Amino acid sequence: MICGADEAGRGPVLGPLVVAAVSVNDDSELRRIGVKDSKRLSPLKREELYPLIMEMCDVEVLQITAEGIDEARREMSLNRMEAEAFASVLYPFRGQEIFLDCVDPNETSFARLIDSLLGGHSKIVCEHRADNTYPVVAAASIVAKVVRDRAMVKLEKEWGESLGSGYPSDQKTISFLERWIKDKGNPPPFARCSWETTRRLMGLAMNSRITEW
Repeated sequence: MICGADEAGRGPVLGPLVVAAVSVNDDSELRRIGVKDSKRLSPLKREELYPLIMEMCDVEVLQITAEGIDEARREMSLNRMEAEAFASVLYPFRGQEIFLDCVDPNETSFARLIDSLLGGHSKIVCEHRADNTYPVVAAASIVAKVVRDRAMVKLEKEWGESLGSGYPSDQKTISFLERWIKDKGNPPPFARCSWETTRRLMGLAMNSRITEW
């Protein structure tokens, strides 16, 4: 058995962080159906592959809400929070050979941290861009991305707003945040208040209100 893990939504200012682990006997079927790093696939292709991955693999998924991210960051770094999230989804598969996409600059250090959180003695291959190298990590990246994308669609339907991708580089996302903060005086409940983007927009809105007053 081999296991791969990856995340989606580390950088966005809106919505959840999703971490997924995928376990399978071997990766031949994953190769056959054409799994790739989720960023290299269209949304339609990811949705096509998602049920196939869920059917042929054992899968664990963890969603951390924006509020949960903010709470965790009061006590730990983002990398530490992600390490604990990885360990959570990997725990049922401890003892297997584990491949994961490294979110820390130091691959060796991050692998050791994951191993310690899993109780030690796990065989872990931790590499940057592992989703480009190992099909089992690519499969995990697809699962995580689909779950996050669906969560964003659900938020849009729930709040009746177009949110964009949720990334600070997305003008649609920034326009939504600016408008919400200007109208309501606070970020929406699905915004990461610990993000510099949110703090900056809150500061701009506060300065604008002071100027108007």
